[in-house]
Amino acid sequence: MSSRPTSATNVVDSATPPARTALIWTALVLVYLLWGSTYLGIRVAVESLPPLISAAMRFAAAAVVLAVVLRLRRGPGALRVPARRVGSAALIGVLLLAGGNGLVVLAESGPPGTAVPSGVAALLVATVPLLVVLLRTAGGDRPRPWTFLGVALGFAGLVLLVLPRDGVDGVPVAGALTVVAAAASWSVGSYLSGKILMPADPFVATVYEMVAGAAVLALVGVARGELRDFSFADVTGRSWAALAYLMAAGSLVAFTAYVWLLAHAPISLVSTYAYVNPVVAVALGALFIAEPITSQVLMGGAVIVVGVAVVVSTERPRRSPPPAVDGTAGEPARR
Repeated sequence: MSSRPTSATNVVDSATPPARTALIWTALVLVYLLWGSTYLGIRVAVESLPPLISAAMRFAAAAVVLAVVLRLRRGPGALRVPARRVGSAALIGVLLLAGGNGLVVLAESGPPGTAVPSGVAALLVATVPLLVVLLRTAGGDRPRPWTFLGVALGFAGLVLLVLPRDGVDGVPVAGALTVVAAAASWSVGSYLSGKILMPADPFVATVYEMVAGAAVLALVGVARGELRDFSFADVTGRSWAALAYLMAAGSLVAFTAYVWLLAHAPISLVSTYAYVNPVVAVALGALFIAEPITSQVLMGGAVIVVGVAVVVSTERPRRSPPPAVDGTAGEPARR
């Protein structure tokens, strides 16, 4: 967003009131667990729901709820924004939600062997901070040498994760490339959100982003024929439950916690979600839907997480707090 909370540079230390410290860690745990769990939620939702249509339903419902809350709390003019800024928010919403989230949903849909496991998808999405560094460099910024080392480590981990090893196929290449394309779209959207005029209030901007993203997802889903043979009677209860969870936990609760954290916690602490979410996603995928945790996943995932950690830690001292865009700060959000 164009608004960047200045208080996010505060430090949580012995001078921080215990009640505030408890709130900060509660919000952080929510972001860790809820955003990390959305990859599993997506995998379960697409078992019997059309992938892009279900994503459109998720963001449309979240947009309506958030808009109603803003209207009730702030009055009739809560969503009033200049048309140019609405257009900017719509562009970011298409890049983040239709491109970023939509492609992840597509990659996780399909039969075993074709679909990307939810935990692996989270590890691949964790490359977003690395891609943002490359975009900043192309835009004339000069990140530190350690930052480029982190980028190199992250992409080395991506290669380890995808390439076949010892005669055993790695992650489905087409699905992995789809997730990488999603990460690229999310990275471009995150990068542009700090460069163009956006609605000053991140919650208001998110409403327009969700509406635009949902509209594009629905149009593309219809064009792909997702509704041609679809019947609501064929949707399982667990898929409906997963979709409801994504709407409430991923798009509303975790996002609200994240925006609050940006204003009340040091960005160095908030940014740790970028390498905690993949760990949570891998563990939940193995626990609830028996996704295999192979040595290749562990090795490639560990290298990616280390690379992201290096980038986040070396970028802290001279970076402004990142923009809050539906769970993104120039880094993987979720979903």
